[in-house]
Amino acid sequence: MSQNPIAETIASLMPRAKAELTELVAFQSVADWAQFPKSESEGAANWVADALRTEGFQDVALLDTPDGTQSVYGFLPGPEGAPTVLLYAHYDVQPPLDDDAWVSPAFELTERDGRWYGRGAADCKGGFIMHLLALRALKANGGVPVAVKVIVEGSEEQGTGGLQQYAEAHPELLAADTIVIGDAGNFRLGLPTVTATLRGMTLVKVKIDTLGGNLHSGMFGGVAPDALAALIRLLDSLRSADGSTTVDGLASDAVWEGLQYTEADFRADAKVLDGVGLIGEGTIADRLWARPAVTVLGIDCPPVIGATPSVHASAGALISLRVPPGVDTAEAIKLLEAHLIAHTPWQAKLELEVVGQGQPFQADTSSPAYASMAAAMQVAYPGQEMQVSGMGGSIPLCNTLTSLYPEAEMLLIGLSEPEAQIHAVNESVSPEELERLSVAEALFLVNYAESKRA
Repeated sequence: MSQNPIAETIASLMPRAKAELTELVAFQSVADWAQFPKSESEGAANWVADALRTEGFQDVALLDTPDGTQSVYGFLPGPEGAPTVLLYAHYDVQPPLDDDAWVSPAFELTERDGRWYGRGAADCKGGFIMHLLALRALKANGGVPVAVKVIVEGSEEQGTGGLQQYAEAHPELLAADTIVIGDAGNFRLGLPTVTATLRGMTLVKVKIDTLGGNLHSGMFGGVAPDALAALIRLLDSLRSADGSTTVDGLASDAVWEGLQYTEADFRADAKVLDGVGLIGEGTIADRLWARPAVTVLGIDCPPVIGATPSVHASAGALISLRVPPGVDTAEAIKLLEAHLIAHTPWQAKLELEVVGQGQPFQADTSSPAYASMAAAMQVAYPGQEMQVSGMGGSIPLCNTLTSLYPEAEMLLIGLSEPEAQIHAVNESVSPEELERLSVAEALFLVNYAESKRA
C-alpha cells in the first residue's frame, strides 16, 4: 500500500489496535444469559463506552434496549455545517460452538500464520476497532471532517431486535446523512467490496400432531399416521429435486447482474466435500443474493441413541426462509404458511408460529457516498477497484434505519471475508485487511465531507 499520511498513521497504530482487540475479544459477550454471564456483555459494553470517551466523544451512553441488552452510543461534533455520519458495529458475538475444535482459546486473541484468531475478531469487534483506527488517523492529520455518531449493538447475533425497537422509539438519536455499517466484508481477501443487498429472513416453528400418544410400531406401524414421517414429507416439499427452494407462489428465478462468484471459489469457501454436488440452479450469485433460500435449522424428534420402536405422535421443526431484495417479507411469510398448510400430508394437525422476521435491503449504489468510498478504496487497495456484491445474510437494523431515515445513504463494509470463518470455529481477522479498511474508511470520510461542500 503506497503510503500517505493517513495510511502511515494507521500503520503506526496497528500494535495498539491488536492490544485493544485482545482486550475486547476477551469478553465472552454472547447475548444469551443461559449460556454466558450477563456481566461479560456488560463488561464489553463498558469497554466500548470508555474507548469512545477517550476519543473525545460526547453524550456517551449505555442504552438499555427492550431485549435486555445494552447498545453503546456516542457523538463526536464536526466542523460547522459538516454532514453527519453514523458508524455501526456490534460487540456481541456468536457462541464458540465446540471449544475443543479451536486451535487456540476462542476468547484469547492469538496470532497465527499472519492472522489474529478469536471469537468476534472479524464479526464484529474488529469492526469497532476499524472505526477507532479511522477516527484516530483523521484526528492526527488535521481533524475529523464530519460529525460522527457511533452505535455499537449488544444483541445483533441473537436477532432479538433490541436496538431496532430503541431506534424506533427514539428516531432522532441515530439520524445521519450517511450510515456506514461495519458488519459486512470483502468478497475476497484483498478485494475491496461494498455490500449493496441483503436478504431478509423469517423463522417459522412447525409442529405436527397425529396421535394421542406414541404407538408400538409393530402393532400399529403401516396404518397409524406417523408425525415424524409427515414432517419429513412436509419439509421435502420445500425443495425441488435439484435442491432449489420451492415455496408455492414465491418467485425463485431472479438474476444477479453484478459481481459473480465462481463455483470453484464457492466450493472452497463453503468447504464442500469432494464429489458432493451443489444445490439449486442458476449462477452461484443468483442463488445466494437474488433468490429465496429455505433451511431446516432443527428438528424435534427422538435421537438415535435411546430411540424406541414407535410411531411418533408429534414432531416439530424450525424453518428459516431467506427473502431476496424486492420481496416483502410479510408476503413471503404468508406464502410460506400457505404452502406448509397445503402440503401437510394425511390431514395431520399443523401448528405454525412465526418467531422472527426481517426485511431485505437494497442500497442506492449511485449515491455520492458510494463514489466517495470507491475513490477511498482505490487508494487503500492500490490497483483494485471497488466491487459491489450482495450478501445472503440479513441485518434487520439496516431496514429499520432505512425506514427511519429514507434520505440517508448507507454503505456496508467490514472484515468478514471468507477466510475469516465468522460464526464458525477458529474465526479470525486479517490485520492487513483491518489496516486497509481503516484507511479506506478514513479517506471516505474526507472524500464525503468534500463532496458535501462542493
